[in-house]
Amino acid sequence: MKDDPESTIASVSVPYPKTTPYVPANEGDYLTEEDLRPQRRRRALPILLFFLTCLSTFWAGASYWQPQFSLGATSVAEDVAWRQVVFSHYRQGWIYMFSVLAILMTHEMGHFLATLWYRIPASLPYFIPFPASPLGTMGAVIGMRAHQANRKQIFDIGLAGPIAGLVVAIPIVYLGILRLDSSPGPHGGEIYDCPLLVRWMIQALRPDLGIVTTLRTSQLNAYFMAGWVGMLITGLNMVPMSQLDGGHVAYALFGRWAHWFARIALLAAIVFVVLAKAHIWTLMIVLVTLMGTDHPPTSDDRVRLGWWRFALGCFSLAIPVLCFPPHGLIVVTY
Repeated sequence: MKDDPESTIASVSVPYPKTTPYVPANEGDYLTEEDLRPQRRRRALPILLFFLTCLSTFWAGASYWQPQFSLGATSVAEDVAWRQVVFSHYRQGWIYMFSVLAILMTHEMGHFLATLWYRIPASLPYFIPFPASPLGTMGAVIGMRAHQANRKQIFDIGLAGPIAGLVVAIPIVYLGILRLDSSPGPHGGEIYDCPLLVRWMIQALRPDLGIVTTLRTSQLNAYFMAGWVGMLITGLNMVPMSQLDGGHVAYALFGRWAHWFARIALLAAIVFVVLAKAHIWTLMIVLVTLMGTDHPPTSDDRVRLGWWRFALGCFSLAIPVLCFPPHGLIVVTY
């Protein structure tokens, strides 16, 4: 989840009055009438993106998570062959679409309902379709005026999404593991790295598979892939830097000390990508670097979290380690 940079003003929390008073803000700025006016949420674009994501995720599942090959067909025969593949796997496409969107919608609604509870202006979720990707989507985001939230509120808003998403993703992964194919098969397209939590679940639920760290496309099913995507997105969002969900939580826990955690995390990510040759995450690192590693101050950093929020927040920082597949998707030919 990312904040809307265009809606960022000085860090001060104010009500929405009927008239426009002269209100001083930080650093000599002043709130304008536009700042104080309630903003109407856009509906057309979020709805359009939602339906486009439905189509792209259905296509990803129905093409057996290899849509890039069907889109790159260079002859009539290849195009007909891929149409037959999609037609024969349409049920898999529906299951994958509904499962992925259930995880993404629950994640974003966790954020959105928390912003409603605290009366922090926020947009509807924006789903991001990606039809050329084996996953069919790049997740979803909402924009919010995070500067109007205090320390406790930004903690609750930031953590509500990942927790809600995992509540749906883990049962879907469970169903997927029970349906995994034990034989890798003679052909496929990609190899998927399994997060640590998924590896533990496979060992507990499917001991017949042995010690599993990666899975081939031919072994997968719609439930497992949807859960894998859900954990990938949750792990990425909980990285403690910038204005990612993990950045909100880390700043609420440690204040300005969280800036050092973010910088160390970014440096560690760069070293990992170089040494492990996990180049798939290069774009993500570039985007986070452009956003900036440091989290901006809240409207009131002095609000106390309480011991149970602090304990929950510290535990939640382990989510990237448990849910993030280090190598992600490994493209190979075999």
